[in-house]
Amino acid sequence: MPIGLQLRQVTKAVSAGFDDALAHAGGSLPVWLVLISVMTTQHASEPPSQRRLAESVGIRDATLTHHLNAMEADGLLTRRRDPTNRRVHIVELTAQGEALFGRLREAAMAFDQRLRSGLSEADLAALSDLLNRLRDNVA
Repeated sequence: MPIGLQLRQVTKAVSAGFDDALAHAGGSLPVWLVLISVMTTQHASEPPSQRRLAESVGIRDATLTHHLNAMEADGLLTRRRDPTNRRVHIVELTAQGEALFGRLREAAMAFDQRLRSGLSEADLAALSDLLNRLRDNVA
């Protein structure tokens, strides 16, 4: 089997498993990516803006806006205008959003442990090296 096809099949299976783990915890991959991005930047010197969140998550502003609208409607976050620059929206998690972040973090950590099952530290180091080489080969 070509290595690219095998890698695609493994990636698809792992992605589906991770999606299921997040769904069982009450979330989804887009929600998890937004929550983790807000959590890692909201305690910085300045709260995260929508533009910085879109860059962090790796999606377009319009796609992020769609997700933020749904998350705001679900009570997971709030958005407000930056008083120093009215064009910038500041995103902050609500208590409900922080609670969901905690549940999704636990699900992500448990999924990672499941992936690591039966792998030694040497196996994980070799896997990381091989994956990096594959990425470099494509570049």
